[in-house]
Amino acid sequence: MAKIPVAVLGATGTVGQHFVKLLLDHPWFELAALTASERSAGKRYGDAAKWYLSEEVPEQVADVEVRLTEPRAVEDAKLLFSAMPAEEAAKIEPVCAEAGFIMSSNSSNFRMDPDVPLIIPEVNPDHLKLIEAQKKQRGWDGFIVKNPNCTTIVFVLPLKPLLDAFGINSVLVASMQALSGAGYAGVPSMAIEDNVIPFIAKEEGKTEDEPLKLLGKLSGKNIEQAPIRISASCHRVPVLDGHTTAVFVELGKPASPEEAAEVLSKFKAKPQKLKLPSAPEQPVIVSPEENMPQPRYARYAGSVPGMAVVVGRVRKDPALKNGIKFIASGHNVIRGAAGAAVLNAELLKAEGYLK
Repeated sequence: MAKIPVAVLGATGTVGQHFVKLLLDHPWFELAALTASERSAGKRYGDAAKWYLSEEVPEQVADVEVRLTEPRAVEDAKLLFSAMPAEEAAKIEPVCAEAGFIMSSNSSNFRMDPDVPLIIPEVNPDHLKLIEAQKKQRGWDGFIVKNPNCTTIVFVLPLKPLLDAFGINSVLVASMQALSGAGYAGVPSMAIEDNVIPFIAKEEGKTEDEPLKLLGKLSGKNIEQAPIRISASCHRVPVLDGHTTAVFVELGKPASPEEAAEVLSKFKAKPQKLKLPSAPEQPVIVSPEENMPQPRYARYAGSVPGMAVVVGRVRKDPALKNGIKFIASGHNVIRGAAGAAVLNAELLKAEGYLK
């Protein structure tokens, strides 16, 4: 099978680097172009990218010339992965979609637009049906698919099997978010050392709004948002990679912690059935240890490193009717960002949207 040529837009940043790493030896996709802003355009990728990952810049891309992000720069690609800041993505992504490109984007813009699929493949693969409405309404030859916020993915993955088995009335979530979620230079060291920062701009709104779309039902050309009450409090903590969430769920009907844990541990969905390359065999791993999950150990758990969410401390919540509470932890830049967009693209191909 000939590989599909792809480009990474915003390739020099933290998420862009993870895209590059995940795509280098991908069985279905082949890197055709790397783009960035004017500051990096024209440079060798090895010089332009202040490499965040532990290993060296991969030899295959070190000498590749970074192109300026614009449609002309990616004409040799069919599928575009976007790691651009939202402000830039808001301008460039529609132009690329109008020009016929397929966009699998991690950028936060357009996520809540009614005709833009916001996808976690294990949660709502049927929402891809919005693509035809998007193309028709906007007059585009291509289209845009989004993955959710990194924190959202970590706790919505385990919510899905609980919703299907027991129903959910309300969710309270407190996040402990890693530094890499703010980018390489996002939080000064003297601000986070020996500290917790109890505010992340715009994060709580995303964490409360996105799950309602993700867990909602497709009705014709629209998504009926899930009738769930969600309240979030988001915090930055001195952890390099791996977001951890404390989740308190009021179920629709009673369930013991043991029953909830069993439902979580048995959860498999379309990506597992389709055997998508980036899909972990077990998307939600339930840890029996009372002091787990911890981000240091959870971030690369599972059959595909970085793509599973680890859940632990599943227990009764006496403050809520039919209450269950648990801790969920996952890699915010892989499952929560670059890996999520790659898995979305794999689903697009498997479902016939990418040929």
